[in-house]
Amino acid sequence: MLESNLQAVNNDVKVLLKDAQALLASAASLTGDKAEEARNRGMRLLEAALSKAQDAQTSAIAAGKQMATSADDYVKENPWRAISVAATAGVLVGMLCSRK
Repeated sequence: MLESNLQAVNNDVKVLLKDAQALLASAASLTGDKAEEARNRGMRLLEAALSKAQDAQTSAIAAGKQMATSADDYVKENPWRAISVAATAGVLVGMLCSRK
């Protein structure tokens, strides 16, 4: 779920940035009120993209903290199981490294 939300935000930011780039490129040839209007619209698009990126970063940090807390709680409740999983992973990594 988190991954799909981040992907959606990433796509939205890309679209906003492309729109802003196109708008600013076309504004280069305009003068007067139209140029000012185009620049203002471009700045609003860039600010919206920045806001979405910051929101995505905030939600990713919150989700990361929640996962770390969950993992910490699990290890505290099941220390022997966590040790056995870590040992198994270590053995597997060791076997893979020794093959090369």
